[in-house]
Amino acid sequence: MIESWNYTGPKEECGVIGVFAPGREVARLAFFGLYALQHRGQESAGIATSDGQMAYLHKGMGLVAQVFNENNLTPLKGHIAIAQNRYSTTGSSHLRNAQPYLIETMSGPLGIAHNGNLTNALHLRHQLLKRGVGLSSTSDSEVITQILAAPSDVWADTRPGPPINGSNQADRWVARLRAFMEIAEGAYSLTILTREAVYAVRDPLGLRPLCLGELEGGGYVVASESCALQTIGAAFVREIRPGEILRLDAHGLTSLEGRPSEKQALCVFEYVYFARPDSALEGQLIHKVRQQLGRQLAREAGVEADLVIGVPDSATPHAIGYSLESGIPYSEGLTKNRYIGRTFIQPDDQLRKVGVSLKYNPLTANLAGKRVIMIDDSIVRGNTAGPLVQLLRDGGAAEVHVRVAAPPVRHPCFMGVDMATYNELIAHNLGVEAIRARIGADSLGYLSIAGLDLAVKTAIGHDSGHCNACFSGSYPINIPEWLFAEDREKLIFEDMWG
Repeated sequence: MIESWNYTGPKEECGVIGVFAPGREVARLAFFGLYALQHRGQESAGIATSDGQMAYLHKGMGLVAQVFNENNLTPLKGHIAIAQNRYSTTGSSHLRNAQPYLIETMSGPLGIAHNGNLTNALHLRHQLLKRGVGLSSTSDSEVITQILAAPSDVWADTRPGPPINGSNQADRWVARLRAFMEIAEGAYSLTILTREAVYAVRDPLGLRPLCLGELEGGGYVVASESCALQTIGAAFVREIRPGEILRLDAHGLTSLEGRPSEKQALCVFEYVYFARPDSALEGQLIHKVRQQLGRQLAREAGVEADLVIGVPDSATPHAIGYSLESGIPYSEGLTKNRYIGRTFIQPDDQLRKVGVSLKYNPLTANLAGKRVIMIDDSIVRGNTAGPLVQLLRDGGAAEVHVRVAAPPVRHPCFMGVDMATYNELIAHNLGVEAIRARIGADSLGYLSIAGLDLAVKTAIGHDSGHCNACFSGSYPINIPEWLFAEDREKLIFEDMWG
């Protein structure tokens, strides 16, 4: 797991997978798809499958390779699967909150894997409890599961228009999904397992990504990122549209309108940090977009130096772009221990004092006597920037100039990203000069919000609309006041467990 003592940036809630492949045992496809999405969540992993009659489930705490082995993967029979790896936002890090959720309903098994966060989860939770529905976890994803388990007309009094009645099993699930989408607020990309199908659903704003791929020999895959499709040999088809319901079953692929999309607001942090550089979003490779962010940063926050380096691995494309635009040579200045974050063994007090040295080592031959520009993708709490600057100085750097390929993170996220609270966000509490002094850099510069928007628009070739609320404070949906409380987790959910 990624330990809290070594926090390096904002953390996504999860990655999700859905597979429908007649004639194949798909649990292994789901496993390797999750492996490709491990960067999106490291707290828990799970796979649910169906063979058209029975449903099967295994999930646990830890990384994908720690949760699954031959003994627990083999019993996951069937040609239908959904899967998820998770980083907790709503709901603590505990096995009871691990996904997928799998329950039995009057219409057969129902499994849910969710990426995102419902901003009206508290209201929906109270509605379920009032109706006598028991809840066993603190996750809003269980709320989604229980809403979908009920006939669509149960929620008719909470949404406009007449109830949607389906004449067959597939129609009934679509009716329930549409009813859910009418009352749900916030971010959700869902993969849903029933006895006979996989459904993929994306919220009307498209806040969290979800894409479709086609398997050689027949069948389809949906995944949070296209890199997962490539890993399991699926050809990218397209992204799931905001507000769309996609059904994968024996009849093939069926696209249905779930809830009309009036505007789009894909999280712009996918381009800055979350998505793997080999994934594609909105028709463009993430690596290319990040290079464009680095180029724009060089235009806005140039400084005389001898060397450009990136904080590995996420800031490497930004640093390459900065180097190309500025003409200052790019090289490696830090080597990352890529396995230090994959252990459950906590460091002792002495090792905690070492801090980032557990994860990074300076390349002294490259740094000695050099004026260094260190490119980072973001500074959220500010816990690691200072130790990294000191590590470069200890490695022989004469000057260390920090440049950030994103604007200052001044506001929390409520759409599925752990972006800290106002009290924890360093840029909410300190100005740029004060942050520079805090981290010990010779200079500090950020990409502007306008520069971020311009760079993304330039890279993808159009302006489809993005959420930049963590930078601007302009949220694409109304945020309930109680979500801004510093102790909201305790206020909303955790006190029920004592």
